[in-house]
Amino acid sequence: MKELSYFPGCSLEGTSKEFDESVRGVLGLLDIKVHELEDWTCCGATSAHCIDEKLAVELPARNLAIAERSDRDLLVPCASCYSRFKAAEYEVKEHGKKVSFPYKGTVPIRFALDYLSAAAILEEVKKRIVKSLSGLKAVCYYGCLPVRPPKLTGIKDYENPMHMDRLIKLLGVEPIQWSYKTDCCGASLMVTRPDIFKQLVGKILTKAKETGADCVVAGCSMCQMNLDTCQDDLEKDLGKKFNLPILYYTELMGLAMGHKDAGKWFKRHFTDPVPMLSAKGLM
Repeated sequence: MKELSYFPGCSLEGTSKEFDESVRGVLGLLDIKVHELEDWTCCGATSAHCIDEKLAVELPARNLAIAERSDRDLLVPCASCYSRFKAAEYEVKEHGKKVSFPYKGTVPIRFALDYLSAAAILEEVKKRIVKSLSGLKAVCYYGCLPVRPPKLTGIKDYENPMHMDRLIKLLGVEPIQWSYKTDCCGASLMVTRPDIFKQLVGKILTKAKETGADCVVAGCSMCQMNLDTCQDDLEKDLGKKFNLPILYYTELMGLAMGHKDAGKWFKRHFTDPVPMLSAKGLM
């Protein structure tokens, strides 16, 4: 059995609990065991690097030092956490940044989307599919952080990534190509500048709806929350009807692979995907 260290991060223990549960659920179906980091702490997310340069490296480095105590790769589902970990790794390895913890930059940091869409894992997913999701049309929304900056992520096609598209296609979903898969959703501007946030998210939802997609598939907990929770307000402001479910790729994997808790994950969404999935005979 493959074993990985696992860093859930703050949002996956709260607002994005369904993401955490679906990641763990899918890994379990793939016979991959995860070991949650002992005594992990916040990585600094979107705030530390704007406030304190030293803290922006120290916070993720502490968790990475814990991960280095084992010989396992570190799996990180949250795009913000992944970005901060890779930035800390870069500062230590490339710039010789000194940190307060025994972190040497040796633990491999794996973003969950990249890991689960790798060719070897897709072969295992294919063997375990019990229900094709054919008839479902979706646009993949990667967001900014899973692919940028490329010097940290190593993603070569960062303007037009395709690995999530290939993953959902394997599940039977029709991935619709569009030009907004890596546009910014505004992230924490939801709180600080709601005027800008609404413009960004309104554009993404409008363009997604125009493709004829049944849903948006997200690989970032912040992106998923922003696109999911604001649809009622935007419908009032823009005079448009969205009702567009924003699903995690791991939720669709769980559904296709027959995970018993898939229905529970979907019920946590603000924009309920169950009626749409039921109408297509997928639930």
